[in-house]
Amino acid sequence: MEKFSIKNIEKINSLNSELEVEKASNLFLKLRVLAKENESYKVLRKHLSKLIKDYEDKNWSNKENITNEQIEESDLAENIVQAENTFYSRRKEIIRKKLKESGLNQTDLAKILGHRKGYVSELINGIRPFSKDDLIIINRLFKIELENLIPTFIKEDKVIHIRKTLKSIPKNRIRLTKKDIELNLENYVAQHRI
Repeated sequence: MEKFSIKNIEKINSLNSELEVEKASNLFLKLRVLAKENESYKVLRKHLSKLIKDYEDKNWSNKENITNEQIEESDLAENIVQAENTFYSRRKEIIRKKLKESGLNQTDLAKILGHRKGYVSELINGIRPFSKDDLIIINRLFKIELENLIPTFIKEDKVIHIRKTLKSIPKNRIRLTKKDIELNLENYVAQHRI
């Protein structure tokens, strides 16, 4: 379950890392546009704003206590969210281009996928994750390569799990470099410059 999925936002009591703050800030900005069409997003934005403020008051208000590690974590979190945004923006452009070439619009795509228009807008804007079925349908109908539809970066919690597991396997022959695991988002950005 994705912590920053629209349906889970109101369940979040606190932010616990710089990455969570960046994700919350990013979602807060994305919801600004959608809030003009749907009042319920204003409530989510207000909740996100409070979570961000609480975290920053706790972790950044005393300048004397800010560490280099904290700054590095913040910079890395910003880079990760920026890379995710680059992926979602590129995917959005590709889908819109294919819709236009096909003489279709977002409402038509919503009908094809069996979703309401607003829900498809959330999917395309990276606010909600596409289901596997949705992505396969888009891939087959519009001939969009799966690497342009499915993010291939590894989430932070999975990276930690992979590292621990590989260390615990005695005859493990897999050797993943730091670059293989941590910088896969940056590699994606470098390969797919917009």
